[in-house]
Amino acid sequence: MNQALSGVRILDMTHVQAGPTATQLMAWMGADVIKLEPPVGDATRGQLRDVPNADSLYFTMLNCNKRSIVVNMKNATGKEVFVALLKKCDIVMENFGPGVLDRFGFTWEKIREINPRIIMGSIKGFGSSGPYSNFKAYENVAQAMGGAMSTTGVPEGPPFVTGAQIGDSGTGLHLVIGLLAALQQRHTSGKGQYVEVAMMDAVMNLCRVKFRDHQRLSRGPLAEYSVGTHQGMGAVPRAGNDSGGGQLGNAIRCKPGGPNDFIYIVVQEVVWKALGERIGRELGLPDLVDDPRFATIAERRHHQNDMWELIGELALKYTKREFMEILNELDVPCGPIMSTEDLANDEHVKLRNMYVELDHPQRGTWHNVGMPIKLSDSPAVIKRSPTLGEHTDEVLREVLGITDGEIARMREAGAFSKDAPKKVSA
Repeated sequence: MNQALSGVRILDMTHVQAGPTATQLMAWMGADVIKLEPPVGDATRGQLRDVPNADSLYFTMLNCNKRSIVVNMKNATGKEVFVALLKKCDIVMENFGPGVLDRFGFTWEKIREINPRIIMGSIKGFGSSGPYSNFKAYENVAQAMGGAMSTTGVPEGPPFVTGAQIGDSGTGLHLVIGLLAALQQRHTSGKGQYVEVAMMDAVMNLCRVKFRDHQRLSRGPLAEYSVGTHQGMGAVPRAGNDSGGGQLGNAIRCKPGGPNDFIYIVVQEVVWKALGERIGRELGLPDLVDDPRFATIAERRHHQNDMWELIGELALKYTKREFMEILNELDVPCGPIMSTEDLANDEHVKLRNMYVELDHPQRGTWHNVGMPIKLSDSPAVIKRSPTLGEHTDEVLREVLGITDGEIARMREAGAFSKDAPKKVSA
C-alpha cells in the first residue's frame, strides 16, 4: 500500500521525546525515517530500563518504524557520511541544545548550501531568539514557563504538572504540522526552509483558553469558575476540575471510592431538568428541579458547589461505569476517569488499535500507544523500534550506494564507532 508520506526521507537526529514523537508519527504515515545515532546511541535506550541489557520502553515506544544508523559526528569520515545523507533526504531534524550542531560545523546556512531543497526541523526549549534562548528545557520546565502549571491544581495548593506530556509530545505534534506545511510549500517554491518549534511556545498554544480567561478578567469575574474571581485580579487562578468552558463540569467520586473511581460530568443547560429529576427521585428531594438555587444556568453557576455535592451523593451509590450508563441515558456528557490499567484493557481502545502489541528481539512482547491519526486509504502499520545501528550497512548500501568494501574502509576509519581510527603502520 502506498502510504501518505511514501517517498519522503527524513534524517532524524532527535533524541529523548519531543523529536522522536514527531518522526515516529511521520514514519507511521510512510516516511523513511533514518535515525542517526552517536555510537553510544540515544540516551533513552538505557533510561528507566526494565529488562536487563534491552532497549527501554522509553526508547521503543518513541522509535517504531525507523531505521537506525550509527555515525560518529566527531570523526571526519563520519561527517562525510552525514553530508552524503543530507543530499539524499527531504527533511533533517534535530533537538540538540543551543549551538551543538553549529559546533559540529553544520549551521542551517551550511546545511542549506549542501541541499537547497532540504527542510530542517528544529525543536528548542525556548527558540533560537530571545533572552531565554540559551536556557535548557525539559518537559516540566516547559509546562512551568508556558502557563500550564500556574493554571493546574487547586486554588490553595501548589501548581501541578499534567500527566500528558504537553511540553515534549505536544511540541512534536506542532513540529509535524510545520514540516508538512514546508513540504507542501516546496512543491511550488522548490526550496526547503527552517522550521522551528519552541517547547514553551507549544505549551502556550495548548493553554489558549487560559489566555482567553486572562483577558476576560480585565472586564469582570469568570462566572463559570467555582473559585472566586473578580475584575482586575490579574492572573487566571487554579480552579481544580472546573470545565474551563461555558458549561459547568467537575470530577465526581463514585463507589467504591478508590483513587480513580471518579467520573467527569458536564451539566449542560438542556440536561439539567432530567438530571435534577433523577437526583431528586433517588435522594428524596422531589422539588429539586424547582429549587431556586438551580433554576437557571446563572444560579447553578453561583451555587455550583451545592449542586456538585448533591450529584456526588448520588454518584457514591454507583461505580463509575454504572453511573456513566445512567448519565448516558439522560444525555449528560460524561466520562469515567480512565487509569492506565483501564485503558490497557479497554475494548474501545483495542478496537481503534490504540494499544498495540509488538515483539522485540531484546525485550520480547511489549505494547505501544497506537497511531492517533487515522487515514482511510493508508492506515498505519506499526513495526518495532530498531536496535542500535541495526540498519547502518543497509542504509549505506541502499540510500548512498556505497559498496561493502567502502563500508569496511569507513568502519576502519572510525566513522561508525566512538573509538579513534586505527593507525596504519608504514
